[in-house]
Amino acid sequence: MTVKNKNLFISGFILGLGILGAVDGIVFHQLLQWHHMVLSPNIQFEIITDGIFTAAFSALLIWGGMKIFRDARRNELGDKWRIFLGGIFMGGGTFNLVEGIVNHHILQVHRVRPLAENPLLYDLAFLAIGLLLLFIGYMMKRQEKTA
Repeated sequence: MTVKNKNLFISGFILGLGILGAVDGIVFHQLLQWHHMVLSPNIQFEIITDGIFTAAFSALLIWGGMKIFRDARRNELGDKWRIFLGGIFMGGGTFNLVEGIVNHHILQVHRVRPLAENPLLYDLAFLAIGLLLLFIGYMMKRQEKTA
């Protein structure tokens, strides 16, 4: 992969982390209200941790956007859209896997849907979606290399 396309992939990956963080925060934390970043009997603490999470994924989105802009201004940005989208999908899949494994299983700070009849099912579906996103991203990136 050329340096320009590597820059494009890395930008997509960073944006993918931020996009899936935003989807998680907006859908699961705010709209469905299934969980907060840290489950606690203190709602103020839950809201604060959600705010920190929002700041983190917002920073990733800003960083990814700034990286694209900087690389484009320096003429160091590739033009292969499959590599860019592959990076977004792989970044999103990585977000789901890391967040799912670390927060749901290792630290156990929350579950996807803790009040569900079978919360593990939701946690496993979350991980499966992460794997699917990684696979789609890998195939897109690979397809561009062979094209």
